[in-house]
Amino acid sequence: MTIRYTDSLSGITPDQLRGFFVGWPNPPTPETHLRILQGSAVVWLAIDETSGRVVGFVNAISDGLHAAFIPNLEVLPEYQRRGIGTGLMQRMIATCRHLYALDLVCDAALQPFYERLGMRPVTGMAIRHYDRQNGE
Repeated sequence: MTIRYTDSLSGITPDQLRGFFVGWPNPPTPETHLRILQGSAVVWLAIDETSGRVVGFVNAISDGLHAAFIPNLEVLPEYQRRGIGTGLMQRMIATCRHLYALDLVCDAALQPFYERLGMRPVTGMAIRHYDRQNGE
């Protein structure tokens, strides 16, 4: 298996984005997923060279000057534990290194993963409208 990383959405179709958002009660469709990526300031994709399938992604929204927020990092279940998430995050962190703040929200169980990448826990607040989770 050869994984190629790219920060370009050129040629990416909704069909290549199937299988993400596992366990979400109201997931975005692949079409909406593509629109989410297109509306992001920074995107990194992991593509399986054999199948052409997108197997992982991370995106950030940003003012481009001071701060960015990472709303999503996902790797398809069958590709997890192969370093793909780490590879995506390393690229995102490097791309955003000029910014003061690079933030994300995650469950406590995921904090050790992000700590290995140099991130640290902070306190935050959020509102979630789960009826809008699919982005429609």
